[in-house]
Amino acid sequence: MITPISLPASIPQARSTTDESITAWALAARGGDPEAVERFVGALHRDVQRFVAHLCADPQAVDDLAQDTFLRALGSLHRFEGRCSARTWLLSIARRAVTDSFRYAAARPRLSDVPDWRLAVEHAQPRGLPGFDDGVALVDLLNTLPEERREAFVLTQVVGLSYEDAAELSGCPVGTVRSRVARARATLVALLAAAESQEAGVLVAA
Repeated sequence: MITPISLPASIPQARSTTDESITAWALAARGGDPEAVERFVGALHRDVQRFVAHLCADPQAVDDLAQDTFLRALGSLHRFEGRCSARTWLLSIARRAVTDSFRYAAARPRLSDVPDWRLAVEHAQPRGLPGFDDGVALVDLLNTLPEERREAFVLTQVVGLSYEDAAELSGCPVGTVRSRVARARATLVALLAAAESQEAGVLVAA
């Protein structure tokens, strides 16, 4: 079990602060400022949870993966120079943490079926996305997307990265990210419309 990182209630959460402020905290944390460490962790904790929840298949692993991400990041802060935003840098570490967990899981015998991961994703969802009731429909529909489109959509539309930062994290051109997001959005809208139409038909028949 990974040792938990405490998050003071007064620390601002994801999206309530700018990338510039978060990056400044990361640089200050690199210099040994304990308050900056707390602010850095608190500001990005929900972003990391959302991201790993959409990438991994085990709801019980989300918290551990988030903790692992921050432990890796805090251990590597001395190498962070602010050439990209701290948010982008941290999510790249989260991505590697999830990938490493997949490799570890593949190398060991599976003792039981992986539990349904949708509940963990629902808890990590942002609210108020146009066309999606409290994010619940989005949870189900995202699972139908190809992995690359799902990741691009989650990074830009759920976590809130710019297309440029998402491209840097994913290691592909900005145009590719825009295309993946556009295709993901079109697919999600079409699937949602089909689901609503089917639901309306059921109600009429009833």
